[in-house]
Amino acid sequence: MYFQHVPTYSIAEEMTGFGASVLEGILTFVLVYTVYAARDPRRGPMSATGILVVGFVAGAGVLAAGPFSGGSVNPACAFGSATIAGSFRNQAVYWVGPLIGGTIAGLLYDNVLFRSLPTGLSEGIGV
Repeated sequence: MYFQHVPTYSIAEEMTGFGASVLEGILTFVLVYTVYAARDPRRGPMSATGILVVGFVAGAGVLAAGPFSGGSVNPACAFGSATIAGSFRNQAVYWVGPLIGGTIAGLLYDNVLFRSLPTGLSEGIGV
C-alpha cells in the first residue's frame, strides 16, 4: 500500500475511549461556543478581535489535547486521514465527542444564554 506513512489521530495509552471522547467533546464545545459568540450579530459588528480569539481557541485546544487524543475537534479530519491510511481504529471518539459537544454549544448559546425574541414580539405586534 502506498499510504502506509499517513499520520492518523490516535489515543494515548493513558486515555480510554470514553475519556478521549469527552475531551474531544469539551474542545469542540469551547470552539463552537467561541465561534457563536464571535459571529453573533446581536453582539455588534464582527471585528478582527473575534477572529483572533477563534484562532487562538482552536490552536490552544489542539495543543492541549494533541498528546492525549490528537486534538482533532473535526470528524472530517479524523475520517479523511483514517480513510487514506486504511485504519478506522477509535473513529467513534472523533465522531461522538465533537458532535455532542457542538450540539450542546449551539443549543446552550441560542436557547439559554442569548435567547432570541419571537418575531412578533420584537416588532411590537400582539403587545
